[in-house]
Amino acid sequence: MRAVASPDVTAPISVVSAKSSLKDTFAALSIRNYRYFTMAHFVAVIALWMQRIAQDWMVLQLSGSVAAVGITVALQFAPTLFLGPWGGVLADRFSKRTLLIIAQSAAGALAAVMAVLALSGVLQVWHVYAVAFLLGLVTVVDQPARSVFVNELVGPRHLRNAISINSSVFQLGGMIGPAIAGVMLTAVGGGWAFVANAVACAFTVFMLIVMRTADLVRSAPAPRSKGMLAEGARYLVRKPAILFSTVMAGFVAVFALSLPVLMAAFADHVFDVGAGGYGLLNTLIAIGALLGALASTRRSELRLRSVISSAGLYGVALVVAALMPSMWSFATVMVLAGFASLMFLTGANQLVQISTNMQIRGRVMSLYVMVLIGGQALGGLLMGWMAEHLGPHLTLVISGAVPVLAAVVIGMVLARRGELMLKVNLRSWRPADVLRIVPRAGA
Repeated sequence: MRAVASPDVTAPISVVSAKSSLKDTFAALSIRNYRYFTMAHFVAVIALWMQRIAQDWMVLQLSGSVAAVGITVALQFAPTLFLGPWGGVLADRFSKRTLLIIAQSAAGALAAVMAVLALSGVLQVWHVYAVAFLLGLVTVVDQPARSVFVNELVGPRHLRNAISINSSVFQLGGMIGPAIAGVMLTAVGGGWAFVANAVACAFTVFMLIVMRTADLVRSAPAPRSKGMLAEGARYLVRKPAILFSTVMAGFVAVFALSLPVLMAAFADHVFDVGAGGYGLLNTLIAIGALLGALASTRRSELRLRSVISSAGLYGVALVVAALMPSMWSFATVMVLAGFASLMFLTGANQLVQISTNMQIRGRVMSLYVMVLIGGQALGGLLMGWMAEHLGPHLTLVISGAVPVLAAVVIGMVLARRGELMLKVNLRSWRPADVLRIVPRAGA
């Protein structure tokens, strides 16, 4: 086993600078275990997106209700909202690799159940609700363990790069998966998407088993004690980089990350493009997100204010998209929205992890994930209800306007704390320069 990270090593900073060259873009892939993890992650993400698109579209067709799609999303994310911190305690106390093997085995079994129900023609909406909730329980364990396990795979030196690569892989899968799902829904039905996900989960388990455990950079497990959850919460609140990233993630999650729900509404009720168009819209968003994730691997400087600005730009893009008159102009702006969203999500994830002590990272990341994923549980219900009662266009305007307002307020708070000011430059052609937080003159 490689060197154990000291529990006292912390990076309580909101500014991280590093020079990068082209060869550094995929530096983490030089590590054998991480290559295995990435291969499994890539296959799993494609299959997961196939299942997600098929699941949402089948619920829409079975129920005829966009709100029902929102309920499905909410049930899948609700366990993280209420139980997420306990998943972080497990990640700090037990082997992350073992937890992932258990979680992926359970996810594969659930996908197999859905496949049998769908292919036999007996699938009902309540079946999807039940499996979505059980999958949410799996996510409670999987997400914090997965987040912290990346550090064990690559160590602190390549952590930022590995997080960016993970985001790139997720978005590449998000580009391929919906496209395949759109074709599959039209050609053979959605049941085979669940078969694909069950096989992908089995492949992930196999890759985890064949990893070289001696190469993992493990930290000492946190001893069991009272107040472990409260300790994680106090740590989060004390670190501005973690606190403000998490708060911003909450606003984005509730209002701006339930895009599959809104894209279903636009595809079915606005543009009338069917399942293929729904898959295409999600694919185009994923293309923009992939570009954002790849751009984050090249980011030489990571600051809290740039993370907040990216969230604000994401909101602006959603508002602009809602005003577009045609399917293709709408889709073009959504590519830009995908780019900005991943610049924010990747930056926030990196900032939270590098600013957190290794021995408490599982609990801190579980709180961050609780806000990010749990917020989507609330957002799925809210956006589904709003889309039905207010219409897709107004709902998308609201989903973008709230993160913009939150970014402005947080920017003002940061300005007061650090002698900074909010600068708006509508003449710039570069999105990153439109809304910026910069040092006040003379500060």
